[in-house]
Amino acid sequence: MKQPHILCEPSEIARYALLPGDPERVLRVASFLDDWKEIAYNREFRTITGSYQGVPVTVTSTGIGGASACIAIEELSACGADTLIRIGSAGASQPEVEIGDLIISTGAVREEGASRMYVDQSYPAVPHFSVLRALVEEAEAKDLRHFVGLTRSHDSFYVDDEAERMEKAHRTKLLGSDMETSALFVIAAIRGLRAGSILNNVVKYEADVKEGINDYVDEADRAAEGEKQEILIALGAIKRLAERDRGKEA
Repeated sequence: MKQPHILCEPSEIARYALLPGDPERVLRVASFLDDWKEIAYNREFRTITGSYQGVPVTVTSTGIGGASACIAIEELSACGADTLIRIGSAGASQPEVEIGDLIISTGAVREEGASRMYVDQSYPAVPHFSVLRALVEEAEAKDLRHFVGLTRSHDSFYVDDEAERMEKAHRTKLLGSDMETSALFVIAAIRGLRAGSILNNVVKYEADVKEGINDYVDEADRAAEGEKQEILIALGAIKRLAERDRGKEA
């Protein structure tokens, strides 16, 4: 049946899916595909399906935050997607993470509320090892500047104690913050899916969040290049996973 929010059916969705937040980023991913077709665009959920070097790939935007990401993940899963990679943006928690640097999450602190509707806070938010490995391998093969480690997912930029939260993230060696990764990891684990997350840093540590976001909207050169590279790494990781999956099925 057609899913009520993403408006897609199983025949339209590939096994491998990329999850940007921004609907416009879906079209930027499309420029790297061999061919593609827009399936649906409803609310924040824009979906295309195409192929990358012979591997069928779906790209669905999730909007902002864990709640809408959960809807996309659940409905994509219902359509047959079982391998999901977030290609998002982040704000750095460490001064060495520059604009356009990439962060591959090995686990996320669950400061968002959506995943708590599924399971209590003690449940870990971690990627599937096969996806994590493929992302790291691809980043290393492309010899791109990247960091691998823990991240944080939250629900608002504008809480009154945001500075204190960011200082704690810095003190506990988290690499950066986004709004969707921990929800993705938790739901994927519960539903038996494979998930990973690669983030493009668009805000320096201790920089003004609004200024950083506006720079990103204006496609500052380093942020735009970081987005391009995270897309290529995620697509390359999917190709690696597809090749390994075919080997297991042979």
